[in-house]
Amino acid sequence: MKDAFSLLCLVLLVSVLEVAVAKTNSESFIECLHYRTSPKNPITDAIFTPDNTTTFFSSYVSYTKNKRYYNPNQNLLAIVVAEHVSHVQATVVCAKTNGIQLRTRSGGHDLEGLSYISSVPFVILDMHNLRSIKVDVSRKKAWVQSGATLGELYVKIKDASQTLAFPAGVCPTVGVGGHISGGGYGNLIRKYGITVDHVVDALLVDVNGKLLNRATMGEDLFWAIRGGGGASFGVILSWKINLVEVPKIMTVFRVNKTLEQGGTDVLYKWQLVSTKFPEDLFMRAWPQVVNGTRRGERTIAVVFYAQFFGRADKLMALISKRLPELGLKREDCHEMSWFETTLFWADYPEGTPSSVLLERPTNPGFFKSKSDYVKKPIPKEGFEKLWKKMFEFKHIVWMQMNAYGGVMDKIPSNATAYPHRKGNMFKVQYSTPWLDASETENSLRLMRELYEVAEPYVSSNPREAFFNYRDIDIGSNPSGETSVDEAKIYGTKYFLGNLKRLMEVKAKYDPDNFFKNEQSIPPVRFV
Repeated sequence: MKDAFSLLCLVLLVSVLEVAVAKTNSESFIECLHYRTSPKNPITDAIFTPDNTTTFFSSYVSYTKNKRYYNPNQNLLAIVVAEHVSHVQATVVCAKTNGIQLRTRSGGHDLEGLSYISSVPFVILDMHNLRSIKVDVSRKKAWVQSGATLGELYVKIKDASQTLAFPAGVCPTVGVGGHISGGGYGNLIRKYGITVDHVVDALLVDVNGKLLNRATMGEDLFWAIRGGGGASFGVILSWKINLVEVPKIMTVFRVNKTLEQGGTDVLYKWQLVSTKFPEDLFMRAWPQVVNGTRRGERTIAVVFYAQFFGRADKLMALISKRLPELGLKREDCHEMSWFETTLFWADYPEGTPSSVLLERPTNPGFFKSKSDYVKKPIPKEGFEKLWKKMFEFKHIVWMQMNAYGGVMDKIPSNATAYPHRKGNMFKVQYSTPWLDASETENSLRLMRELYEVAEPYVSSNPREAFFNYRDIDIGSNPSGETSVDEAKIYGTKYFLGNLKRLMEVKAKYDPDNFFKNEQSIPPVRFV
């Protein structure tokens, strides 16, 4: 009994000491921030600490999109909402000096919350106020800061030109910083590739607080941050991107096919032809559970979205020849500008003002996503097994299938750190949202089971995954340490043969592994 009591006292003493050390480090961190910034660009109003519960919590949740991580834990010592590059530099240096982990957040869409959670003492560097965008129409280029959203970027491009665009995602609230660095993609993928294929320069704050551009960081680091994720290598302040040409008129459509309308048959045919379409056509298939025609009945609706570089008559002729099973009608097709297509893909009704893309709604929810790459056609019986599992969900669940081919078959897998190129028919995102925390455990279980059902029909050895669809289930490390063996498990799935070079770059530029999270790249030198 005496020994047990002594052990309890020791545990309590260690816990008290840990809290005291964290508090001391936190105070030292704040002092360091003030010391390393200039009164010309004061940092005081950019710092939020737990001492002020209201402002601290509101700052945390304002860019916390996943409610599974809605409450900040006691390890979060401060949030720095940077308003100047010097704030970014000071935060990096002061966190490193005080032995505090750093997590960097731009739009808050990290699907597993790794940009704003940790199980060791940490600070959040929030980039959402660094959102400057400068478009140079004559050179077809733009500089965009990491805190800007895709919606803000699209509006700026539209205001400058009617025939320029950027090949990025369809969710307008996603932050530019993480989206680009992880190899973000959108409906221009078959024509122009992905975001990182159009990055020509970047500004990055390294582990020593130095501000580097492409010339000063070197080509190996510049290669790594284009598809390898920026969070393992530094803090990306801004990107210089090439803009791409689009016609003044494009055509889009959205057509639903339920199981009762032959949705499975149309989907099977879609996967056979979608990668062989001309590069000017991108088509997404989106099977999802919906309510049936009778009360209490549920079915699968496969929603086909398409975007075409040209007029509706040409698109109609192409679909009637290649995919007549879709039953596309002229009234399904809508001609519009590229910018108007961004509103269409974001599910805004026709006539919605462009200003809606400048909004930053704080509407977090509970959700879980996973990803796969498909290299050979899924048989109809495979789809039917997937539908059966999807019906077990009591709420919404979907599989978003995005066609590859086109220019993606022409870009080498090692051109950037993003490796998933030739040989893929389409990429799948599995996703399910739910309303109440009590549903979390069951929802996560069902997602794992759906993923298991899909295993025979997707890539293998390794089973590939998309880094921007972060999935902690495929492998992870503890917050405060990085096992190379474990990192190779998730790293090989995300980066394939590019992982080795990424680890070497990491060892060169961050040998002490300051920039780390549960799925970061470890520093490893190969002889």
